[in-house]
Amino acid sequence: MATLDIYQAVTDRIIELLEQGTVPWKQPIRSQGGSGRLPTNLLSHREYRGINVFLLAVTAWAEGYESPYWLTFKQTKEKGGHVRKGEKGSLVIFWKQHATEDKKTGEPIKIPVLRRYTVFNTDQCDGIELPSDEPGSGGVEDAEPPEGFTPIRECAEVVAGYAGGPTIEHRGGRALYSPRTDTVRIAEPDRFETREAYYATLFHELVHSTGHSTRLDRGLDRELAPFGSPDYSKEELVAEMGAAFLAAASGIGTQTIEQSASYIDGWRKKLGQDKKLIINAAAAGQRAADLITGALPYSQAPAANAQT
Repeated sequence: MATLDIYQAVTDRIIELLEQGTVPWKQPIRSQGGSGRLPTNLLSHREYRGINVFLLAVTAWAEGYESPYWLTFKQTKEKGGHVRKGEKGSLVIFWKQHATEDKKTGEPIKIPVLRRYTVFNTDQCDGIELPSDEPGSGGVEDAEPPEGFTPIRECAEVVAGYAGGPTIEHRGGRALYSPRTDTVRIAEPDRFETREAYYATLFHELVHSTGHSTRLDRGLDRELAPFGSPDYSKEELVAEMGAAFLAAASGIGTQTIEQSASYIDGWRKKLGQDKKLIINAAAAGQRAADLITGALPYSQAPAANAQT
């Protein structure tokens, strides 16, 4: 399948979910059962990344799959099992390096090529032996509660661990990131309806801050995209998806953000206009979350290495 067709297939799947009233990046993206893992390939034990997280997690959420593990049809056979008759597979994509020659110099080069695969959750299979997950800790534990607000420890650790991050100011009645001053402004935590809502909002603004020229350089402090423009829409989607990754990393859901009909309709229209938007935004959101959590060292964050 051609690369553009793969972009279209992913976009069609996300639009299908939106038309059903489901916003993929607002749903829980860790498994319901087991140890609450991200979607993971059972054979390689590698967690899926980028847009694949949303494609698989929202399917598992919608279908009620409790297993975090997925396999291709071939891998299922390799594990000694089989996919049950009538089960429908789920789309995932990967970039593979394709060996070719430079058209001008004739030198051997490798170029990234997008490929699609179909995978099945192990809940759709028989005869598959699953690893025994480590028992969970029993839920999120709280740190010592300061007066007026009890932080969620895992969330607070994500925020505190953001090396070289922006200044965070608690004042005013709205949340925003100012690229000019490299400052996140957010209301006092106890003004939010829930602790999860506070951290989900803060994560969104912190992901915006990764777009500063000193970090991943998405051009935020060089040119402010006007509200409603394609660049503005992409940056908002990057922040939405990056915040979902951070919410998953810290064990909270992202369902706290309102899913109004106009919100859903707006994203459906934007994705319909740009078939590459959802995949590129998910990749940028993943990279932003990696930078904030330290999975991407700050020293590797300059713009030259950060474009998606």
